[in-house]
Amino acid sequence: MKEKLEALRQEALDQLQGVEDVQKLNDLRVKYLGKKGALTEILRGMGALSAEERPVIGQVANDVRGAIEAVIESKQEAFQKAETEQRLQAEKIDVTLPGRKMAQGGIHPLNKVIEEIEEIFIGMGYHIAEGPEVETDYYNFEALNLPKNHPARDMQDTFYITEELLMRTQTSPVQIRTMEKMQGEVPVKVICPGKVYRRDDDDATHSFQFNQIEGLVIGENIRMSDLKGTLLQFVQEMFGPNTQIRLRPSFFPFTEPSAEVDVTCVKCGGSGCRMCKHTGWLEILGCGMVHPKVLEMGGYDPEKYSGFAFGMGVERIAILKYGIDDIRHFYSSDLAFLKQFARQ
Repeated sequence: MKEKLEALRQEALDQLQGVEDVQKLNDLRVKYLGKKGALTEILRGMGALSAEERPVIGQVANDVRGAIEAVIESKQEAFQKAETEQRLQAEKIDVTLPGRKMAQGGIHPLNKVIEEIEEIFIGMGYHIAEGPEVETDYYNFEALNLPKNHPARDMQDTFYITEELLMRTQTSPVQIRTMEKMQGEVPVKVICPGKVYRRDDDDATHSFQFNQIEGLVIGENIRMSDLKGTLLQFVQEMFGPNTQIRLRPSFFPFTEPSAEVDVTCVKCGGSGCRMCKHTGWLEILGCGMVHPKVLEMGGYDPEKYSGFAFGMGVERIAILKYGIDDIRHFYSSDLAFLKQFARQ
């Protein structure tokens, strides 16, 4: 049996010397050391040996197994090293190549306009106030002088969650919440930016969701002239120092008197063009003096205090400022469109 083991050792070592791939190496390991391999077959005859011979043959068998395993492990390490070298060469990086520039994003045009409007009004002493987009009927309508079944509600049809909960149609509820928070103290000077929702069909000039910024000022002896001066300063900082405004009488339930505000056409400067339909003016926002009932609902004495309010659509401002012809561009995630503003 000892001679068989020595012959097996020599045969296995000779076979292993010519191995050139991992699969062949694994096959030889199974052939000589596997459960049904050549070494196991020889050792099955151990039972016929005497008690004195078994330790001797056992030691020889262990030496044979050790010698074969040592060669197999050495071959495996060599194959793994060669594979690693080959992979490193294939994945080698040429550090002399110019670096790839990381794609750089930009601020969305609507956010740019919101930030610019906020900066203008902060410069005039205003604070920013925010409120929930899911609003109660009380804050969205009733506290703004729009009681149940008021016909003006039809102009602001929105998405109702329950009979008393809805997606806000304007950021005016933030004005009421601010008045309540102030508990009758003055002055109040806030702008209220945020998303609003109305049940509307999407087209070039309308969307069911858009951004709005409203402003509120309350104090003693606040007049319509203060409102006009504020808006004139705003449009001249937003559109240029030569921009002028005009106020046209209008109706809003929460202001009295109320007005629509036009600015001189940003394209023709007021001389008349297709953009302004040859009138020289473009409508930009609505405004007015805060209605006495709204002041009362907010906790202010209309006999002592007065105020003005205004509201503008951010998309409308952006369309005029950048000459955009379709509101849907703002929401299409078109990189070709958005990249224009990343450079500005």
